Amino acid sequence: MPGVEKGPGPDAVFAAKLAEGTFEIQKCGGCGTHVFHPRVICPACGGADLGWVTPTGRGTVYARTVVRRKPERGGDYNVVLVDLEEGVRMMSRIDGIAHDRIVAGLKVTASVGEGAEGEPAVVFLPEGGAQ
Repeated sequence: MPGVEKGPGPDAVFAAKLAEGTFEIQKCGGCGTHVFHPRVICPACGGADLGWVTPTGRGTVYARTVVRRKPERGGDYNVVLVDLEEGVRMMSRIDGIAHDRIVAGLKVTASVGEGAEGEPAVVFLPEGGAQ
Protein backbone atom coordinates (compact mmCIF):
# COMPACT_ATOMS: atom_id res chain seq x y z
CA MET A 1 0.00 0.00 0.00
CA PRO A 2 1.37 3.41 -0.89
CA GLY A 3 2.17 5.59 2.11
CA VAL A 4 2.23 2.68 4.58
CA GLU A 5 5.60 2.25 6.26
CA LYS A 6 6.83 -1.28 6.60
CA GLY A 7 9.02 -2.41 9.46
CA PRO A 8 12.22 -4.34 9.02
CA GLY A 9 12.01 -7.78 7.46
CA PRO A 10 12.14 -10.93 9.59
CA ASP A 11 15.84 -11.57 8.89
CA ALA A 12 16.68 -8.05 10.13
CA VAL A 13 14.52 -8.55 13.24
CA PHE A 14 16.27 -11.87 13.98
CA ALA A 15 19.71 -10.25 13.55
CA ALA A 16 18.75 -7.29 15.77
CA LYS A 17 17.56 -9.65 18.52
CA LEU A 18 20.86 -11.56 18.33
CA ALA A 19 22.75 -8.26 18.55
CA GLU A 20 20.89 -7.65 21.83
CA GLY A 21 21.92 -11.11 23.05
CA THR A 22 18.46 -12.63 22.56
CA PHE A 23 17.73 -15.81 20.61
CA GLU A 24 14.14 -16.04 19.39
CA ILE A 25 12.35 -17.95 16.65
CA GLN A 26 8.95 -17.37 15.12
CA LYS A 27 5.71 -19.09 16.04
CA CYS A 28 2.54 -18.97 13.98
CA GLY A 29 -0.42 -17.52 15.83
CA GLY A 30 -2.77 -19.36 13.48
CA CYS A 31 -1.57 -22.96 13.63
CA GLY A 32 1.04 -22.92 16.41
CA THR A 33 3.93 -24.10 14.21
CA HIS A 34 7.41 -22.92 15.20
CA VAL A 35 9.30 -21.44 12.26
CA PHE A 36 12.98 -21.07 11.44
CA HIS A 37 14.52 -19.53 9.26
CA PRO A 38 12.60 -16.23 9.73
CA ARG A 39 9.79 -15.74 7.22
CA VAL A 40 6.82 -13.50 6.49
CA ILE A 41 4.40 -16.39 5.85
CA CYS A 42 3.97 -19.60 7.87
CA PRO A 43 5.21 -22.55 5.79
CA ALA A 44 2.65 -24.85 7.46
CA CYS A 45 -0.62 -22.93 7.02
CA GLY A 46 0.20 -19.89 4.88
CA GLY A 47 -0.84 -17.48 7.64
CA ALA A 48 0.93 -14.17 8.21
CA ASP A 49 0.50 -14.08 12.02
CA LEU A 50 4.11 -14.88 12.94
CA GLY A 51 5.26 -13.71 16.35
CA TRP A 52 8.59 -14.11 18.14
CA VAL A 53 9.11 -16.56 21.02
CA THR A 54 12.09 -17.71 23.06
CA PRO A 55 12.79 -21.40 22.41
CA THR A 56 14.04 -23.72 25.15
CA GLY A 57 17.39 -23.74 23.38
CA ARG A 58 17.65 -27.49 23.85
CA GLY A 59 18.34 -29.56 20.78
CA THR A 60 19.84 -32.69 19.31
CA VAL A 61 22.56 -32.92 16.66
CA TYR A 62 21.05 -34.31 13.46
CA ALA A 63 24.25 -34.26 11.40
CA ARG A 64 27.74 -32.82 11.49
CA THR A 65 30.83 -32.28 9.41
CA VAL A 66 34.26 -30.83 10.05
CA VAL A 67 35.73 -28.34 7.60
CA ARG A 68 39.50 -28.78 7.49
CA ARG A 69 41.64 -25.67 7.12
CA LYS A 70 45.30 -24.90 7.64
CA PRO A 71 46.05 -23.27 11.02
CA GLU A 72 47.10 -20.03 9.34
CA ARG A 73 43.64 -19.87 7.73
CA GLY A 74 41.85 -20.25 11.07
CA GLY A 75 42.06 -24.00 11.59
CA ASP A 76 39.34 -26.61 11.50
CA TYR A 77 35.72 -25.85 12.39
CA ASN A 78 32.54 -27.87 12.67
CA VAL A 79 29.19 -27.35 10.99
CA VAL A 80 26.13 -29.02 12.50
CA LEU A 81 22.43 -29.38 11.85
CA VAL A 82 20.56 -29.21 15.16
CA ASP A 83 16.92 -30.12 15.71
CA LEU A 84 15.46 -27.87 18.41
CA GLU A 85 12.77 -29.24 20.74
CA GLU A 86 10.32 -26.89 19.02
CA GLY A 87 10.67 -28.87 15.79
CA VAL A 88 12.86 -26.57 13.71
CA ARG A 89 16.28 -27.45 12.30
CA MET A 90 19.17 -24.97 12.40
CA MET A 91 22.64 -24.92 10.89
CA SER A 92 25.30 -23.76 13.33
CA ARG A 93 28.42 -24.93 15.15
CA ILE A 94 29.19 -26.48 18.51
CA ASP A 95 31.78 -24.92 20.81
CA GLY A 96 33.43 -26.48 23.84
CA ILE A 97 33.92 -29.99 22.47
CA ALA A 98 36.49 -31.78 20.32
CA HIS A 99 35.29 -32.18 16.73
CA ASP A 100 35.59 -35.98 16.89
CA ARG A 101 33.21 -36.08 19.88
CA ILE A 102 30.38 -34.43 17.96
CA VAL A 103 28.00 -37.16 16.84
CA ALA A 104 24.39 -37.42 15.70
CA GLY A 105 22.18 -37.63 18.77
CA LEU A 106 24.40 -35.39 20.94
CA LYS A 107 22.26 -33.18 23.21
CA VAL A 108 23.14 -29.49 22.96
CA THR A 109 22.01 -26.11 24.29
CA ALA A 110 21.85 -22.86 22.28
CA SER A 111 23.55 -19.62 23.23
CA VAL A 112 24.32 -16.36 21.49
CA GLY A 113 27.97 -16.32 20.50
CA GLU A 114 30.14 -14.94 17.75
CA GLY A 115 29.95 -15.84 14.08
CA ALA A 116 32.81 -16.19 11.62
CA GLU A 117 32.90 -12.46 10.88
CA GLY A 118 32.47 -11.39 14.51
CA GLU A 119 28.70 -10.89 14.17
CA PRO A 120 26.32 -12.33 16.79
CA ALA A 121 25.26 -15.90 15.98
CA VAL A 122 23.46 -18.82 17.56
CA VAL A 123 26.05 -21.40 18.64
CA PHE A 124 25.58 -24.56 20.65
CA LEU A 125 27.32 -26.09 23.64
CA PRO A 126 27.18 -29.74 24.64
CA GLU A 127 24.50 -30.33 27.26
CA GLY A 128 26.21 -30.23 30.64
CA GLY A 129 29.00 -27.89 29.46
CA ALA A 130 32.31 -28.25 27.68
CA GLN A 131 33.63 -31.77 27.10
